[in-house]
Amino acid sequence: MHEAVGALLAGRGVDRATWTSLWDELGSDGLGAGQAVALLASLSTRLPDHETLAALLASLDERRPEQPARFPGAVNIVGTGGGPPTFNVSTAAAFTAAALGVPVVKTGSRAYTSRVGSVDLLERLGVRLTPSYDRTAEALERDGIAFAGYFVYPRELALLARSIVPASMKPFGRFMNAIGPFLPALPVAAQVTGVSDHTMLPDLRALAATVTDRTVWLCSNEAGADELLGCVDGVVDVNDGTALRVDVAALGLGAGSLDDLRPREPAAVVDHFLAVVSGEAGEAATQAVCLNAAAMAVAGGHHDGWADALDAAGEAVRSGAVRALVERVRA
Repeated sequence: MHEAVGALLAGRGVDRATWTSLWDELGSDGLGAGQAVALLASLSTRLPDHETLAALLASLDERRPEQPARFPGAVNIVGTGGGPPTFNVSTAAAFTAAALGVPVVKTGSRAYTSRVGSVDLLERLGVRLTPSYDRTAEALERDGIAFAGYFVYPRELALLARSIVPASMKPFGRFMNAIGPFLPALPVAAQVTGVSDHTMLPDLRALAATVTDRTVWLCSNEAGADELLGCVDGVVDVNDGTALRVDVAALGLGAGSLDDLRPREPAAVVDHFLAVVSGEAGEAATQAVCLNAAAMAVAGGHHDGWADALDAAGEAVRSGAVRALVERVRA
């Protein structure tokens, strides 16, 4: 058994050199399906300490090809999954932020714990993921928003998935969701990440503090959703060590409840999503989307204050600019 797998099963930490050795063995087809499943099962059962997570990410980063120039001012929004089920708030917020002038490069995945993940939704909408950094830059220049494809993720994830066939990666979604926002090689200015499981926050805060090439916001709330909600106060932990309280009443929000944000059946998700970005899915849905779009605008430095960013997001929805952008990208 590889040293990294044994250490994780025993609850011990794994350093960077040991992770590197594991990826080398995986790349040479020496790891085997049994060890790959044991690795993923261990990671999904108990999230490793932040030193082990930081070492894991560093070991993957050193194997990547060189990244291109940065996407100036661009913001990504992506959650850790889990928590009470809601519709695809982050995808709607991404379109809303882009409609008010925030450059958006969004990552996401297929559903692990939800019915329809962001990639599943985009597929149903007819929105293509970009296949390269050049195409991402072209989409960003053309539309102000791009949805980055799987090329931004480490090759080792695909090797792990192939090594356990016919088993699926879906049972290991807890870990993939938790660490997923930190896996893409995406040269953006800021990242807004919702965290549903509060027990993960200490390690994710420590992990975010090691990120030096972008601002990272970890957003949480009392409802345990992996996005900010207009009906529940929230907290934002910034990777510079500061924390922001999101007081929804002070921002003039507070409509509805979690019940108003429930996801629809897969057959109805497109119609519902188009209603959301048109401001026709209820005030609670509109407030949740606009609050997350405002977070993107403030995190990326495009607005100084939450109130102004919220007003701009609301106007983008009411004016039809968000729906128009969705339709243009679909075309």
